[in-house]
Amino acid sequence: MTSITFHGATDTVTGSRHFLETGGRRILVDCGLFQGQREIRERNWQRFPVDPKSLDAVVLTHAHLDHTGFLPRLVREGYRGTIHCTPATRDLLGVMLLDSARLQEEEAEFRNRKGRSRHHPALPLYNSEDVRRCLEQLKGVGYNEPFEPAPGVPFHFERAGHILGSAFAFAETEVGTILFSGDLGRYDQTIIPDPTPVSRADYLLIESTYGDRDHQAVDVSAALERIVTRAVAERGFILIPSFAIGRTQEVLYLLRGLQVEGRIPTLPVFVDSPMATSVVPFFVSHREDHDLEMAALLDADRCPFEGPNLRYVHSRDESKALNDLDGPGIIIAGSGMANGGRIKHHLLNRITHPNTTVLFVGYQAAGTPGRALLDGAKTFRAYGWEVPVRARLERLDALSAHADRGEMLRWLRGFTEAPKRTFLVHGEPEARKALEIKVRAELAWNVYRPGMHERVELG
Repeated sequence: MTSITFHGATDTVTGSRHFLETGGRRILVDCGLFQGQREIRERNWQRFPVDPKSLDAVVLTHAHLDHTGFLPRLVREGYRGTIHCTPATRDLLGVMLLDSARLQEEEAEFRNRKGRSRHHPALPLYNSEDVRRCLEQLKGVGYNEPFEPAPGVPFHFERAGHILGSAFAFAETEVGTILFSGDLGRYDQTIIPDPTPVSRADYLLIESTYGDRDHQAVDVSAALERIVTRAVAERGFILIPSFAIGRTQEVLYLLRGLQVEGRIPTLPVFVDSPMATSVVPFFVSHREDHDLEMAALLDADRCPFEGPNLRYVHSRDESKALNDLDGPGIIIAGSGMANGGRIKHHLLNRITHPNTTVLFVGYQAAGTPGRALLDGAKTFRAYGWEVPVRARLERLDALSAHADRGEMLRWLRGFTEAPKRTFLVHGEPEARKALEIKVRAELAWNVYRPGMHERVELG
């Protein structure tokens, strides 16, 4: 008997947790945090639906917290097995999970100090010691390298083209091949290669983040050139809420290219994200994840993450000091949805200025400040303060690391035969429904949208 139970990422783009039972083995593919609206975040505090001690193995598709951020809690609740992932994912998690724990510890301390918690005392979901134990259980496995996370259940990874280290996870089971897509990347991205073409799988789980739309058909470099040129003319700052892993490095790559080509002036660029700063060496060292252009730049000793005008901000005091600077300039800071990190205080201080540009370069989930701003919010609130929004808002969906509807269909058309069943996950309701309709209409595949905690038998 083989089955998959969907314990997350159903009608949301967070909390990916897919529980595979096959041949008497129990394997969890991805172990993500729920993020966004409070009612969704509160799921993190619910009892995990599978006894962690009963799991034979955990397999990860990539490092983003919506796919990995619950791991320390899983370990805290008793999981002692191996956590399998690519080498780059292993390295990234050494930074990301510790940062996640630190933020939770600081948030709990702040709420206890200010008396702003419904729970007494406020506690983090997990702490730094939980993370350290978790990291000891990580095992890196290369692309196309066979491994058995549980006896009798072979797996292998192939490049997903989403972020550094991202992978499709293929499981060979008694009912055939199951492909867990994780997040499907884009074609012609900077730094990393395209998603690996796949010709067949018996069962497919695929994300649907942008299942109801295509990204802007724009020249990203030209759009970025326009935004920067205008900000320079207005002597304003560009604030870029950006994910630390992948998006920040891609923005730096594009800005450096525009400067080298003389299309934008050399202006100060501040990376105000300790996590993004910490992972830059991994983007240089993991050559197995580089596309040809990135490899050529490094071979020519022209690293896109260096430059005389580029400054990596470390301390809180350095971050706060940026508020006193006059423009023009660019501040890239986490988090990507403006729901945490240092971008919040930069927005508080600059979003009231008409010559400020806030540039969104990634998906903005429902319930996040980023989504609210793009939906027309007149004020921005953080740290108990609320200020009017007078800045110019821009978005470059084309910088998203997620495939859009057309790119998902392009990848699916690479299959030489239809999977027996395709499961749409990791998408909000409208996006999942729209992609289901599109795939049925154009490919005539058997498509299904599973519900939360729904168990589906295969074979």
